[in-house]
Amino acid sequence: MGERLTTGEISTRSVTIAFRRTSLGGAARLMRDNHVGCLVVVQETDGHNTVVGMLTDRDIVTAVVAPELDLNRYCVEDVMSTDLVTAREDDSLIDLMRTMRREGVRRVPVVGAQGELLGLVTLDDVLDILAEELSLLVGTIQSGKQRERQMRI
Repeated sequence: MGERLTTGEISTRSVTIAFRRTSLGGAARLMRDNHVGCLVVVQETDGHNTVVGMLTDRDIVTAVVAPELDLNRYCVEDVMSTDLVTAREDDSLIDLMRTMRREGVRRVPVVGAQGELLGLVTLDDVLDILAEELSLLVGTIQSGKQRERQMRI
């Protein structure tokens, strides 16, 4: 008993990154090639990749594609989000979910003490965990019914 999932335990450690000066076309190719909907934007600081922004496929569409701007004239820093919501490795899953709800974000970089990138948690990751938990509860109901049938025979 007492198992407490942390953000670090559910985070994806292999994160697709971009730098501020990465072209938007290059960023879009990174997303396509890695089958991801966002890039964590980093800058190298003291040998670590420090998180400085997030770029989503939606950012590219709403800022450049929809207004029919020339994709080749822009780079990641022109459209990335800089009002970051991050989590620490030891944050609980419930705290992470509260933060995601409060801030209205679906993707949260996991950072260390100096803001260095350690991983990424997405809403999909959280939903996978919750689905597993719900499945365990459903199993409890089914086991209870089976136990009752065996006792009444």
